[in-house]
Amino acid sequence: MDLKKVMNIPGLRGLYKVVSFGRNNNVIVESLLNGSRMPYFSSNHASTLADISIFTDGEDLPLKAVLKRIFEVENGKKTIDVSTSKPAEIEAYMAKILPEYDRDRVHLSDMKKLFSWYNQLLSHDMLSFEEEENAANENSEEIEEKAD
Repeated sequence: MDLKKVMNIPGLRGLYKVVSFGRNNNVIVESLLNGSRMPYFSSNHASTLADISIFTDGEDLPLKAVLKRIFEVENGKKTIDVSTSKPAEIEAYMAKILPEYDRDRVHLSDMKKLFSWYNQLLSHDMLSFEEEENAANENSEEIEEKAD
């Protein structure tokens, strides 16, 4: 999963994946909600999901690590539906996923985005953590070989 190619665009609903690079300093993005494509100019303020992290009581946790926690807790299935869940349910679920989240700086709206994004990425089969595990296994094998 390459979160550098998935964007959150302020003022627009949902997530957008980068499809290609256009002329005039723009990228072509596609909505994960409805599949529509549009140019997006780099002069506008958008962030890739790779640039986002969640505030915790310790160091901030990259979004990818939080998405992996949700994936593990849900066994690869969808998470709660924020449109039908009560605020207390959303907050309790966040505490289950990430007990150390900073309750002063992570707002209900942030939690709703997080769970909504997770469900969007999952429904488009964009959540894969296997390549990271394979890379970690390869690195540990290399270290063992060097130690021998």
